[in-house]
Amino acid sequence: MSTTISTPRLLLASASAGRQKLLRDAGLAFTTQVSRVDEDAVLSAAEAEHGPQSPSATALLLAKAKAENVAGDAHLEGTLVLGCDSVFELNSLAYGKPHTAQVARERWQQLSGATGILHSGHWLIDTANPEAATGEISSTTVHFATVNDAEIEAYVASGEPLPCAGAFTIDGLASAFIESIDGNFQNVVGLDIFVLRKLLTQSGISITELWK
Repeated sequence: MSTTISTPRLLLASASAGRQKLLRDAGLAFTTQVSRVDEDAVLSAAEAEHGPQSPSATALLLAKAKAENVAGDAHLEGTLVLGCDSVFELNSLAYGKPHTAQVARERWQQLSGATGILHSGHWLIDTANPEAATGEISSTTVHFATVNDAEIEAYVASGEPLPCAGAFTIDGLASAFIESIDGNFQNVVGLDIFVLRKLLTQSGISITELWK
């Protein structure tokens, strides 16, 4: 027998510390539950059916898959499930997390002096009305400074870029290597609070209802 959850109603389907901090800083009450999505399988299935996916479409596709995976748990009835995914685009190619030092090093050799786009997909499911699920992409252009080899080696050695889409974080050590952005700062961290407000409004909910 399912149990209706009252507060907090918002559940973030992500383990991202950056996304959690953004929600806390916005004064929102929430819980977390990590999705169990095979991202490669989801993307492969979409490409088999619809052809190659753009970086922005990939971000939204994976955000939707993560939200749906978590929202499928019976005990979450009445909860708002937010799925997010970030994909970095450079020269029209999509880049995810580098995972290894060698890949991060190669990535930063490309990023030095370059301009890319960070796409964050957002998908919100009200488990009381899943048919009304809604999503949106937020995209921010990031201008990188020219970074020398010693700086790249030091940054890679820090370990910070390994679990991050695009091999960087704007709210960490890499902030010293980012000249400017065009768009929303929070989005580069991984969750655009303004977009969340829009999705909540489309679901008939005011973001103020989620304030602590």
